[in-house]
Amino acid sequence: MSVERLFSLAGKIALITGGSRGLGLQMAQAMGEMGARVAITARKQAELDQAAAHLGRLGIEALTVAGDLAELDTIPGMVDAVLDRYGAIDILVNNAGATWAAPAEDYPLEAWRKVMSLNIDAMFFMSQRVGKKAMIPRRSGKIINIASIAGLSGNPPGMNTIAYNSSKGAVLNFTRALAAEWGKYNINVNAICPGFFPSRMSQRVLENIGAEVIAATPLGRLGGEDDLKGTAVFLASEASRHITGQTLAVDGGASIA
Repeated sequence: MSVERLFSLAGKIALITGGSRGLGLQMAQAMGEMGARVAITARKQAELDQAAAHLGRLGIEALTVAGDLAELDTIPGMVDAVLDRYGAIDILVNNAGATWAAPAEDYPLEAWRKVMSLNIDAMFFMSQRVGKKAMIPRRSGKIINIASIAGLSGNPPGMNTIAYNSSKGAVLNFTRALAAEWGKYNINVNAICPGFFPSRMSQRVLENIGAEVIAATPLGRLGGEDDLKGTAVFLASEASRHITGQTLAVDGGASIA
């Protein structure tokens, strides 16, 4: 098989949660550029419409599915909406996530539950539904879980985000466990650990410690609007067919400094 065919996503259906902006939209665009038809989810239909219009201008077909993944009983309907439209889901990107900052000793119970519900519970139940309804019957699939370099370490100075860090650490072991269990179905499960990318979620943190983050990053910069594209396409394509249960940091070297 040629390298061009290995990386092609022509004819594939990709479902990206949290796909209306930021890293999710970047990955949706990347997969669309490589030939996939994409479905994106988010809570707000207006943001989804803006994202779909952006993708449409690039010639990328996008289905929008509005819903709150933290409400776990909405997940079956969201998955079924994609299957009703396209008949398959070949690629699942579990990208939707939340964070909350507070000192551990005063961390609110509702904040802990909110972060864990979206970052872990929704990831599991979305993967379970897509696996059972789409990937396992076809004995084929690619699942990409978006973790974070925050899951590789403790809280850096100035960040009291114990629930976020804990949830992203759980994503990494979830990825290994699911990869081991579903390898027999020819389903690859891998994780990406982004470093700091400018986004709505990271804006406040970067306002406070952005200069320190850049100074501590070997490549000396934050992630940009193209920096997840290649990684996402690689893990979604046949180029990574012999890779599963692995984690790839896309962080400018911050996790090794």
